[in-house]
Amino acid sequence: MREITVAALMGGVEARGAVQHLFVVERRLRRIARLLPPVSAARLHFQLRIDARAIRELVQRALRPAREAAGALADCQRRAELERDQEQRDEPERASSQVGWPRDSGSPSVSSSRAASLCVIAIRSGAMPPEPAARIPGTRPIAEVAEALGIRAGEWQPYGNDVAKLDPALLDTPRRRNVAPRLVLVSAITPTAAGEGKTTTSIGLAQGLARLGESVCLALREPSLGPVFGMKGGGTGAGQSQLVPSTRINLHFTGDFHAITSAHNLLAALLDNHLYWGNALRIDPRRVLWKRVIDMNDRALRNVIVGLGGPGQGVPRETGFDITAASEVMALLCLARDEDDLRARIERLLVAFTEDGAPVTAKDLGAAGAMAALLHDTLWPNLVQTVEGVPALVHGGPFANIAHGCNSAIATRLALHCADWTITEAGFGFDLGAEKFFDIKCRSAGLEADAVVLVATLRALKLHGGAAADALEKPDAAAVSRGLANLDKHVENIRCFGERPLVALNRFGADRDDEIEGVRAHCAELAVPFAVSDHFARGGEGAIELARALREQVSGARSPFRPLYRLEDSFPDKVLAVASRMYGARGVVLTKEAQRDLREVRRLGYERLPVCIAKTPASLSDDPRLRGRPRDFDVTVRSIQINAGAGFLVALTGEILRMPGLPRRPLAESMDVRDCEIVGVH
Repeated sequence: MREITVAALMGGVEARGAVQHLFVVERRLRRIARLLPPVSAARLHFQLRIDARAIRELVQRALRPAREAAGALADCQRRAELERDQEQRDEPERASSQVGWPRDSGSPSVSSSRAASLCVIAIRSGAMPPEPAARIPGTRPIAEVAEALGIRAGEWQPYGNDVAKLDPALLDTPRRRNVAPRLVLVSAITPTAAGEGKTTTSIGLAQGLARLGESVCLALREPSLGPVFGMKGGGTGAGQSQLVPSTRINLHFTGDFHAITSAHNLLAALLDNHLYWGNALRIDPRRVLWKRVIDMNDRALRNVIVGLGGPGQGVPRETGFDITAASEVMALLCLARDEDDLRARIERLLVAFTEDGAPVTAKDLGAAGAMAALLHDTLWPNLVQTVEGVPALVHGGPFANIAHGCNSAIATRLALHCADWTITEAGFGFDLGAEKFFDIKCRSAGLEADAVVLVATLRALKLHGGAAADALEKPDAAAVSRGLANLDKHVENIRCFGERPLVALNRFGADRDDEIEGVRAHCAELAVPFAVSDHFARGGEGAIELARALREQVSGARSPFRPLYRLEDSFPDKVLAVASRMYGARGVVLTKEAQRDLREVRRLGYERLPVCIAKTPASLSDDPRLRGRPRDFDVTVRSIQINAGAGFLVALTGEILRMPGLPRRPLAESMDVRDCEIVGVH
């Protein structure tokens, strides 16, 4: 680890976005100073009253290292901002005190009477910028990335210089690798609002395996614009463990989310059009189930009335919007085996009921063909790479708290087809995304995991141990010790499926060695392998310990996973199996509305479908206020949604919502375009 000193102007200078997040006042920087990684003794020095002209010259000379500082500083700012707002991600409007960038994100004026500020930052070497102007050392042309996976010309389509789409027909060709493929799931303990770095750890682990000479490919989800512009930020990793081109991936990418949104809303438009032109199917407007979607956090759209304006404008009815990541079209695309299966799933979509109570599907409305046409290109997984040139298939993006939270089955199978190691992840803690990975995705796609990496952080353990949200960077070995109960529960959960856990501690700059050793000793008592990973700062080199531990973990024979329930079990029994074994619940309570929904499920013959529980990610329970390892609680199911196309039943618990809202200070306020370069997307 070496020190680098980056000087950057704090006002009046536009440096092509390389220092975009350094344009903040000293007070804001002092708030996040403690989050910067330590070099020898964690230093952040502010020097004031420096001549503005001299600073401009200094910034130009130091432009490249300033990019590195900007990337690291922006990530630290985002973490500090989110740590101060512990509200639930899908309903963040109750935020009370959140640190953010100033609303006026432009450069403050500089006059002769007031010199600009100079920020001298000592950081660990190598933090990569989110989107450099030139190719990052270690990356390669996308054609070479495809070639590294054994994919030939004609089996992929370029989307610019750094992205490609892979033909799913590759799965019908003989596998070109001689080694049996390994599938590794990366999950986490119950996270803080900022997340514990599953994506970053997945990328770092893949880079670590590559440095050990292994053939490896990532299989990850696409980011949603809701979190990108809202509170959490992008989903491409960070530091030395991130995907490129990160800004493009975080924004429009290849248009998959837009195509899914269009296909979903086409079905809604055809339904309303059917009502307008005589309603031959005798659809009851009061029993239309199909809402519209948009890939944005917008609470104002949760409940709307359409068809207003007179007889020529349609049939008035109450409806609403969900976020695209919660769309059933997103879910069925991610679970489809091929184009034929995609078409069959679209036809099964349940959209409404007739006046006599008969179900109305997308097939009845004649929508399946056009929807399949919109999704034709979307079915092809997207190929990108990490900052160290490791291939990554980024495809699909359902949330884990309101959907099944896994990337597409086609992308996962393609990664297994083309590489010896496939690293994938499932959203939020193991109780949410990973449970659905096994009980829904693996059951549907016929997948088997070889190991589960459980990501933990000292800050999350402190939070579950009772530490205040604004004190997670302070030394507190007692809180870490108390918070280990949450880790214990997730280790138990992994073993419930017959899987082998490996605990990875995602190291942050303020972590103390004595606290880390306490976690290591505790894992030894549990007979669970443990590794510290410093992949954020050091990339693949910092994840070699984790990669070696993983190789040792999977060296033995693999045993099939054990689902938590049988498909023939009743709906209440399935929910109870998940709630009791994954969450530690005492029982399950169905509201009157949920009981009515269950009678409808049984009448239509859908009870044999697996369950997808929509629950807060902030707690093992359905109450986000209960930290650590809650006990003696019930899970309340307030309603049940039939996702016949995706092939599961959604149980909505607690106060979970399928359309999030924006926080008080959304990240969108810090984004801009400067000198033809997008800045502020992290």
